[in-house]
Amino acid sequence: MKVLTNLSQLYEIDDYEWLLANIELLKQGRFDELDLENLIEELEDLGNEKKNAVASLLEQIIRHLLLLQFWTEEVERNGHHWQAEIVSFRNQLKRRLTGNLRNYLSQEMLDIYADALKYVQVKTKFKVDFPKQCSYSLEQLLDVDYFG
Repeated sequence: MKVLTNLSQLYEIDDYEWLLANIELLKQGRFDELDLENLIEELEDLGNEKKNAVASLLEQIIRHLLLLQFWTEEVERNGHHWQAEIVSFRNQLKRRLTGNLRNYLSQEMLDIYADALKYVQVKTKFKVDFPKQCSYSLEQLLDVDYFG
């Protein structure tokens, strides 16, 4: 039990050293010495960080597609930049996407679209008539060749 207390204290002081210590305990099969409370919290946070990262990338893709397709007065000036950004965000998303995270994005599409829509409305000073509902499928949003 003393190791658990020391690990709990270490977590508060240096979470990276705490992580290394827990990894070593796992490798050695010394499961009863793990700082389970903080380890569980860190694993939950890791899962949430992954979800937030892929949702953020998808939102960026949607934002840029909306701007590219509907902000006609700016397309000449910014269209190539928006396309490049879409490619970049898709590449980043492709590297992070797993089956579970893809399912998560499918479930969260409405909320992600709503957030993207709010952003582009403010960016364009509400002068552009964007679709209120998402007209993109997840497959289109992930397709490297799709630009609307």
